[in-house]
Amino acid sequence: MNVYWHQRDLRIPDNRGLYAAGSDGPAVPVYVYDESMLKAIGTRQRAFFLRGVRRLKRRYRERGSDLLVRAGSPEEILPEVVDEFDADALYYDEHYRPKRRNRQRRVEDALDVPTHSRVDLVLVDPDRLESRYPNHSQFHDDWQEIPKPPALGDPDHLAAFEDETTVPVPDPDIDLPEAGYRAARDRWESFLDDGIEHYSSTRDDMTAAVERPTNSVSRLSPYLAAGMIGIREVYGDATDRYEAAGSATREIGKYRYELSWREQSYHLLYHNPRLLTENYKEFPNPIQWREDEAHFEAWKRGETGYPFVDAGMRQLNEEGYMHNRTRQIVASFLSKHLLIDWRKGARYFTKQLVDHDPASNYASWQWTASTGTDSVDVRIFDPVSQMSKYDDDATYVKAYVPELRDVPASKIVDWPTLSREGREKLAPEYYHPIVDRNDAYERAQAAFETALGKR
Repeated sequence: MNVYWHQRDLRIPDNRGLYAAGSDGPAVPVYVYDESMLKAIGTRQRAFFLRGVRRLKRRYRERGSDLLVRAGSPEEILPEVVDEFDADALYYDEHYRPKRRNRQRRVEDALDVPTHSRVDLVLVDPDRLESRYPNHSQFHDDWQEIPKPPALGDPDHLAAFEDETTVPVPDPDIDLPEAGYRAARDRWESFLDDGIEHYSSTRDDMTAAVERPTNSVSRLSPYLAAGMIGIREVYGDATDRYEAAGSATREIGKYRYELSWREQSYHLLYHNPRLLTENYKEFPNPIQWREDEAHFEAWKRGETGYPFVDAGMRQLNEEGYMHNRTRQIVASFLSKHLLIDWRKGARYFTKQLVDHDPASNYASWQWTASTGTDSVDVRIFDPVSQMSKYDDDATYVKAYVPELRDVPASKIVDWPTLSREGREKLAPEYYHPIVDRNDAYERAQAAFETALGKR
């Protein structure tokens, strides 16, 4: 008899730790409701995650087993469960956020039985690669050379038991995607059937993002972040489609390539536990971040007077999700045009996103803020030219910024460069730009070049 400890891996199929536990005797699955860990994420993601726990318990019961759900600290609860079932060992999947790694170590120290962990969250064990890469291209070259393991099925043996003392999991009334493995699989199959063969062409198409939101991109991120579907299952299916794609090879290849960014994010976090709190890149001089709470609040509310930025932030606030293109735009605008510390933005994303993933969120913020890995010293996304390129008909902006719905698309694109009088005639209820486009760009360029010792 073994105990398997669920964390952010809320599924039965393709779960390497659970599969190992069930291959070496019956497995007793347990989830520990630890408020100290859940309070770090936002209300939406917490609710989505806990609904996933409910779905997982249901699926175990369908298989003649059950999911123990206990409340407290894992280092106190798990030894009790091991004793209760007279278990021979504890199994779990490796997680890389520093607080989770520390918690895993405390659990190991508290137990009198062996513990066994498995690399499950990523396709390639971070230890198999160099500890540091200057950019994603070089990481990808090495990562690509390592064979990727296939997806695993269900474990061979699950313990047959019922537990009526399970602590009920809170389920607040919040509009969220359907949770659980089955919902994740349905979402993924829909994208495989009508999306992945056009991915490279539609991934940055903001009109498609509004009109076909679940097919222009996979929208699988909430499920991957909560571990409701395994990365090997996703990569394996995408690879099968890629090998049979014919003319669509480039489209599907781009999707597989994007998964390698997620892999590098976890590689960065594994080798740099301070990624969530400190600049990855070393600067000879400090970056002179600005402390401007009014600007930060305007950015959070989507009231900056930059339509593409505001649309992205309003989508985030309304849905707990934001298109990846606008994630880059709003992050660049905060850290460059407003010159506000990227950590403030990353923490706000943590609280708002239903698909928050600590590695991907913080690594992406650092890349956009020019404090992470990149081949470019100072990368600044211009929100005007970005909208002109990706949302020139203003479909996305008008979907989230109702004050601009009667304004011609060309005027919305150029909004920050129009005269104040012209803006007031077009949309008197919408905001004027909180910073001048050119002045803010030059200020950011100067601040980063000074930090880099180039001025």
